[in-house]
Amino acid sequence: MKSFRKELWFNIPARRGFVNITPQVEECLRESGIREGFVLVNAMHITASVFINDDEGGLHHDYEEWLERLAPHEPIGQYRHNRTGEDNADAHLKRQVMGREVVVAITNGRLDFGPWEKIFYGEFDGHRAKRVLVKMIGE
Repeated sequence: MKSFRKELWFNIPARRGFVNITPQVEECLRESGIREGFVLVNAMHITASVFINDDEGGLHHDYEEWLERLAPHEPIGQYRHNRTGEDNADAHLKRQVMGREVVVAITNGRLDFGPWEKIFYGEFDGHRAKRVLVKMIGE
């Protein structure tokens, strides 16, 4: 069995954003040479997310509004976590809702997706570099 590991780095210039990282994961798959197996893609920061969904701008806008209603950034004082000097408690909560990682099957050297599925990096406390781990195992 082969294994492959690579880190992808992202620095989102805004506080929040969604990036389709499917092309980067597909490039990792090509580099790995794995034809059958699994890939784990996970955010290595507690205020970022990796998830699978449709790459459609209206949906991303809806996510943004929905997440802000669930865990509004302001007022900052509403969160006990922010009493430590941070201002990102909402980002931790948004990450919890959107998830830490995804696992995708690899079949015939391709990511085995359903219709419209893409892998996204979700940033909820941007303005600095953060990494995503891509780990593959298989033959």
